Formats: sequence, structure tokens, C-alpha cells
Amino acid sequence: MASLYPGLWSVGLVAGCFSVACMVTEAISPQAQGSVEEPKTVKNRWAEHGPLRIAAAGTHFEHTDGTPFFFLADTVWCGPALSTAAEWQEYLADRRQKGFTAIQFNAICPWRTAPTDREGRTAYRLDGDKLIPNEAYFRQLDERMQAIKEAGLLAVPVLVWAHKKGDAGWDLSEDQIITLVNYQVERYSKKYPCLFILAGDARYNQAERDKWQRIGRAVFGQRKGLLVTTHPTGMNFPWKEWEAESWLNIWGYQSGHGDDGKTWQWLHSGPVAAYCRRNPPTRPLINLEPPYEGHNGYQSRKPHTAYNVRRAAYWSLLIAPPAGITYGAHGLWSWQTEPDREPRDHPGTGIARTWKEALSFPGATQMGYLRRFFESLPWTELRPAPDFVEQISARDDPGTFVACARTTDGKVTVVYFPAQAQAQIRLHVADPRQVRWYNPRQGEWQARSPRGLLVPPDDQDWLLVVQQP
Repeated sequence: MASLYPGLWSVGLVAGCFSVACMVTEAISPQAQGSVEEPKTVKNRWAEHGPLRIAAAGTHFEHTDGTPFFFLADTVWCGPALSTAAEWQEYLADRRQKGFTAIQFNAICPWRTAPTDREGRTAYRLDGDKLIPNEAYFRQLDERMQAIKEAGLLAVPVLVWAHKKGDAGWDLSEDQIITLVNYQVERYSKKYPCLFILAGDARYNQAERDKWQRIGRAVFGQRKGLLVTTHPTGMNFPWKEWEAESWLNIWGYQSGHGDDGKTWQWLHSGPVAAYCRRNPPTRPLINLEPPYEGHNGYQSRKPHTAYNVRRAAYWSLLIAPPAGITYGAHGLWSWQTEPDREPRDHPGTGIARTWKEALSFPGATQMGYLRRFFESLPWTELRPAPDFVEQISARDDPGTFVACARTTDGKVTVVYFPAQAQAQIRLHVADPRQVRWYNPRQGEWQARSPRGLLVPPDDQDWLLVVQQP
């Protein structure tokens, strides 16, 4: 590294490396080095800290005692319906140990991947136009939700799936959907810590938008203090027309399972990032379905790697004020018990591992590292800071986009470098000891890079943290 003149650090751009410029404009005291502490796992966080609410900033969650809550949800759509009680306990113990804080699942059978629960039951029957809930079905779901609560985790049920024929939210009438969703909210809102997802995979074109807004108002309009979002189809951010829907107090989106440049561009520089640049967000923004590990990419038809999943997660958390992220493992989401088969009614997604095998995918462990990384910082104060980055390699390869966020006081800057990325970045640094690198693959800090002050230690993905007191 050559010092061109006092106050400027410069690293030359070479193939496969990074070009970084760092303007020194203020003194920064040294930052203590060391590994991030393991997250505190509270068996009954709800008794210790109280229920969840949206923080006053409007961008993240906290308990009623003010303790921030990082939303890290594992996706197990079919788990409550198809698991045994013992299997469910085994699953929850694994996810809690790995650092997850929430469990995202589909509450209702029928849907296409699970027409019934393991006992052959559906959630309701129809008597003419009247919908009648099945008490036996919901007693089992009670048990699964109670286990989630006792594990200190947040239940995130999709109240009705609504993508196509075979899904309850598609086949039922509007009044029947209201009856079914009302029944669930009334049953669970007072007993279990929940974040409710109204509908799964709805498109929210104009006709669907009007329908689901009416349903949302009917169910949630007079209920105060509930956490409510909904789950749109992939690469779909339809919320401009939902500003007045105050009951929808969390905006979810799905970047989906694509793996081409168009998908990456949508995720890191599309409507979510554009919205955050134009408007100070007043609702938490959460990617409810980034690519699932082991699921075939839509374009390559090859399984998504842990790197694809990890990169999508860090992008999602740095292009908007971070509230949290979800993770999914192919075979676990469908609660696969038969090996060497694709999940039911999901052709092309790829051969799925059994749910027990999918528990051990490396990306799940790395999501725990992700949570520990953010919780080691004042993460609730981070805001997107794209103007600090001049993209170089991402002009031709959207998969190498470098994301940046800073705290509102400017004292902490976080930069995520994908593998092989090239960019120019301007940061306020005076003391090299304030620069630290975090390895998202191993969950470890590294105080120095052998390649230069602000050059990632190797050509894999890294997180840069510059911090002042």
C-alpha cells in the first residue's frame, strides 16, 4: 500500500482484488479486538423481556422492556402439520442452538405440499357456504406453537396460502377466508408470541390487492398491538398502494429463488432499495423468502449454495434498515421424509434432502453467525449508505454488488464484500486499529488483512467494520 499524500490511503486495482480509497478526516480511537459473544438464548425470553412490539423508530422489533429483537426466522412450512411431537422438539432444539429467534410456517392444510396433516386431517370443512374449523387439527397446532413458545422462539404462521388452486386462500370465498383467519388470530394472539403472515404467495395485482385489503381490515382493523405482514410472490414489492393500511405494520417481500443477474439486481438495487432511498421507512422491511439452500436456482437449475443464501441475506439487511431475515433449507421447508424426491407439487425445485439431513446445511449455522455479527454492533441504528460505494465489478456482474450501511451518528460503518468484488469506498478512518474484518463463513473476526488496510483478506466474501467510540 502506498501513501500518495498525507490523509489518503490508496490500494491499486488488480484482477480479483479491490480498489479502496479511504479519506482520513477525523481521529478514531482503537477498537478492542476479539470474537463476538454467543447470543444469549433465553428459554422464556417472553417472561424475561415481555411481548414484542415495533420500536419507536418503526424499523425493527423490541420487547416491551426495550430489549431489541433480531428477527432470524427458519422456514419450515410443513413442519407443524407433518412432524411428530418428538421430531418437532428435535427440530426446535437444533434451531435454537444455531441462534434462530423465530419459526416461519404454514398453518393451514390443505395446501399443495401438504393437503392434510400427518393424521389425514384438514383445518376445516365446509357445510354449504359455512366454514367450520376442525378442532382436532388445531389442537395439534396448539401443541406445536406451545413448543415454539417454550423454546423462547417467535411463531410466524402463514394464516392462509393463496398462490393457486389447491391452496385454501385461493379456493375459499372471501367470507370463508375471513372466518378461517379470524379463528386463528383469536385462538393464538392471546396465548403465543406471534408475528402473523396473512397470506402466502399472493400476487397483489389490483383485484387481489382489493380483496386482501378488505380481508386484512376485517380481521386486523380493530385489533391493536398485533404484528402483521403478508408474503407476496417473488420479486414483487407492491406496497406503494398499501400505505394507508395501518394494520399491515410490517412490509414483507420475497426475493425468491432465481440466481441470475436480474434477480440479484432486483434484490440489492431494485424497489426495496429505491423505496428506502426515497422515504425514511416507517415499517420494518423483511425478506421473507430469499433463496433456499439446496433449492434449484430458477435459471441455472443448480442448487443454491450457502454462499448464495448468505450473500442474499447480507444484502437484504444492508439495503434497508435491518429488522431481520429468514432462512430456508430445501427438504426442511417441506418436511421431507422420503429421500431422493422433489417436494410435492414443486417440480423443478430439485431433489430434496430429508428434513433431518437438511438441518445440517452449513448456511443455517452461518445464519447464527450473521445474527451474532449484527448483535455485536448497534444494529438498530444502521441505515443504508450506498453513496459511500462506487461500484466497479457490479457494473457488469450484479452478483458482486458491495453493500454499505452506517449508523445514524456515523460512528459505525459496515460493508459487505461478495466474493471477487471490486469497488471504491470512502470511509472516515484515522487509526488502522479501527478496521476489523468478519468472516461470515466461520463467524470469526480478523483484525488485519494481509492485502492492505481496507482490502478483504482473500477473494471470498467478507464484512468490513469501521468503528469509532
